[in-house]
Amino acid sequence: MFKSLIAYLDSIIARDPAPRSRWEVLSYPGVRAYGWHKLAHRLYRGRWFLLARWVNHHARRRTAIDIHPGAKIGRHLFIDHGFSVIGETAEIGDNVTIYQCVTLGGTNPTDGVAGKRHPTIEDDVIIGSGAQVLGPITVGKGARIGANAVVTRDVAPGAVMTGIPARATLMDVEKMSDGFVPYGTPCGEACDPASQRLEAMRGEIERLRRQLDALIAERDANARHDAVERESDCA
Repeated sequence: MFKSLIAYLDSIIARDPAPRSRWEVLSYPGVRAYGWHKLAHRLYRGRWFLLARWVNHHARRRTAIDIHPGAKIGRHLFIDHGFSVIGETAEIGDNVTIYQCVTLGGTNPTDGVAGKRHPTIEDDVIIGSGAQVLGPITVGKGARIGANAVVTRDVAPGAVMTGIPARATLMDVEKMSDGFVPYGTPCGEACDPASQRLEAMRGEIERLRRQLDALIAERDANARHDAVERESDCA
């Protein structure tokens, strides 16, 4: 148990440049919320629902993080700062990082899989501050959800999602990294949905220009061919 705690604290230090020691990490509200949830989840699985809910309410008051006792959470979850909400049927894999004010929320229970209202977050996902991930969707392994994005559809593994509604974002190779990228996505114009739409429009204009050039070239070629045929007939 002690070794697993050390490994957990070290995993947070690897993702957060702020702490100077493991003792400091122990004071984090996300770490304490994660610990309280482990107790609440055990009570929930034992069908001690009221007691599990009491532990949940106590943890929420102390940490400003609301994790339903029924949520299934893997190893080394890091919730950086507070004010996040994780719903009852949410499932979270290993080494997931969640920044402040994130909601893993539900939608109409009749949508998707029966009884599954909240998202499934696979391993190594990073969810930026203010993001809303809603409904019984799956966020694939290693995906990154940008700040304030609203995600309502499945996310492919490794994708970078930004905007409202969230869409996959093309990132410069120079800005991508095989390691952990703090805060989910590199900042800059590449992450701005308006810039992305502008680039898409430019690409569409360039495609139409090429098609127009091809049509003009085809028309000129046909005109030359007709002129040669007329000269042949006259001869």
